[in-house]
Amino acid sequence: MKHISILPLYDSTLTSIDSSHQLFSRVNDFMKYQGKPPFYNVEIVGVKRNTELNNGLYNIHTDKTIDEIKKTDVIVIPLLCSDFPKAITKNEKYKEWIIAQYHNNAEIICLCVGSFFLASTGLLKDKKCVVHWGAKNEFKTMFPDIKIIDDTIITDEKGIYTCGGGFSYLNLLLYIIEKHLGREISILASKMFEIDIERKSQNPFVIFMGQKKHGDEIVLQAQGFIENNPTATFTVDEICVKFGVGRRTFERRFKKHTANSIVEYIQRVKVEFVKKQLETGRKTVNEIIYEAGYNDIDAFRKVFKKFTDLSPIDYRKKYAV
Repeated sequence: MKHISILPLYDSTLTSIDSSHQLFSRVNDFMKYQGKPPFYNVEIVGVKRNTELNNGLYNIHTDKTIDEIKKTDVIVIPLLCSDFPKAITKNEKYKEWIIAQYHNNAEIICLCVGSFFLASTGLLKDKKCVVHWGAKNEFKTMFPDIKIIDDTIITDEKGIYTCGGGFSYLNLLLYIIEKHLGREISILASKMFEIDIERKSQNPFVIFMGQKKHGDEIVLQAQGFIENNPTATFTVDEICVKFGVGRRTFERRFKKHTANSIVEYIQRVKVEFVKKQLETGRKTVNEIIYEAGYNDIDAFRKVFKKFTDLSPIDYRKKYAV
């Protein structure tokens, strides 16, 4: 039997704690129906017996304190709300225990932006990490040495699991159940909780927001120019001339600060423009692509799919108002 410790961290969401508890507990019911013994011992493990969430809106009674748990098999770090530096400070008492348990072979399941706290422990050093697309820039600023992966919703590396944004943590929990008990039980859990088991990427949900917290005034001006002219057509050389900078040096600066080349940045801004038109407009797909400044329809379709994992037509079917 695997012991699971779900941590009620300061500023964590009740839904991520409760749904983790429900999923793992229900797996024991599935095992019982099949005439098998329970597989998980699921407990809420905190630094004290009662923990307040959301400024006292909720109160969670913990099963045990971390001082009482000498050995656990799985640690669940829940999704945090917003003020990540404050949450890291407030949850300081968990760090030493988490690090010790990991080095004693405990797996760590990190849900969405709980990764900010996990990163603060140092356990993500030299490992890949997925974070919510909306928190990616802030994460990069706080933890520049951690490699962010944004083309998948799950990472699995040396017993540490991270996942993309929002409720995609449900897919991570299914992934863990499959690793522990096999595909059949994972599919059963997905059916009982009606979770789409085949979700692989958070790209269709991404709203591109360029990294702006870097202080390079010329790069910021170039970003603003590109973002304010999503239907214009211009080359990298034209941008460099406009801002009076040499291409080679400026391209390095731009990539360093934004994590995108200038060409990629232009493409992403145009993709966002097209997405909005597909969601709310009534023009044809080709008309919208032409409006975005692309004469080569097929080329733009490939660019669009690169950043969204969907064709423009499929995107419209899925998200049109």
